[in-house]
Amino acid sequence: MDLSFYRGKRVFLTGHTGFKGSWMSRMLQNAGAEVTGYSLEPPTDPALFMLARVDEGMRSVIGDIRDREKLWAAFDAAKPEIVFHLAAQPIVRDSYKDPAYTYETNVMGTVNILECVRRSDSVRSFLNVTTDKVYLNREWAWGYRENEELDGYDPYSNSKSCSELVTASYKRSFFMDGHVAISTARAGNVIGGGDFANDRIIPDCVRSAMKGEPIIVRNPYSTRPFQHVLEPVSVYLMIAAAQEQDRKFAGNYNVGPDDADCYRTGDLVDLFTEKWGEGLTWENRHDGGPHEANFLKLDCSKLKTTFGWTPRWHLDTAVEKTIEWTRVWQKGGDVRDEMDRQINEFLGE
Repeated sequence: MDLSFYRGKRVFLTGHTGFKGSWMSRMLQNAGAEVTGYSLEPPTDPALFMLARVDEGMRSVIGDIRDREKLWAAFDAAKPEIVFHLAAQPIVRDSYKDPAYTYETNVMGTVNILECVRRSDSVRSFLNVTTDKVYLNREWAWGYRENEELDGYDPYSNSKSCSELVTASYKRSFFMDGHVAISTARAGNVIGGGDFANDRIIPDCVRSAMKGEPIIVRNPYSTRPFQHVLEPVSVYLMIAAAQEQDRKFAGNYNVGPDDADCYRTGDLVDLFTEKWGEGLTWENRHDGGPHEANFLKLDCSKLKTTFGWTPRWHLDTAVEKTIEWTRVWQKGGDVRDEMDRQINEFLGE
């Protein structure tokens, strides 16, 4: 991964205050990009964005992706060359609680950022980050490919399917002349230091571990493709750079781990407790809950064939790195420095 492409590039990033957005912001800052972020206030307390002082290396605009006028103003001021769209309501269970907000954010938010791109004369590359849950999940044993049917079940997953369709429509309707390269990236579940979200298994593990309490696992039987956050973030940067230089790379890409890293949730928690130590245990509190996929994985052959890409950190390493970051935070250390250390290690620098 050579990030020298981004030195001096003007980059606009929605969702920069979130977990994945914070890691991506640091990677772009370290690469020398001129980054403008547009997002709501950090979604958790504590928040990685605040703990790592991510705003110090960028122009941070706090705003709602649904607020088209404010988004346009921030976008026009930035005059970006590269645009990454990460802003979303990202939690499945929260989408059952407030489906209207989920659709407004995930669908109309996509429309709003694409309107910015459509009106711009500076943008050369646009990447919309969605999810592995965009597919009609048939609960089969093989991975979904990019040409499979899009029909997410729950409001979150379905809204992201809609976001994919919106992107495809705008691409056909307004960008067929190739003046802007447009792609979508469908990533699996991510883990890493600084994720404090609710209803995510590794943040639940961290919270329980730091309290010295057993981890409560609500669905230990679901199988998911887990990967360290730096895996998809580095892929997003790779795709956006490649398609800016050659439009043939524009398309839809699955971004997930190898089959070996598709773990049952209970097995992932076993791995976490083993590496955390201190006699940490977990309890099965399977509650049924609203519908969520039991088995889901991606076929990433297109990404591997197109770019020669392979994952760098398997799940064993990803859990170790998550715990390393957490230990630094737990001891009052500089988590910004720890992020940078892990980024450099991941990039082989």
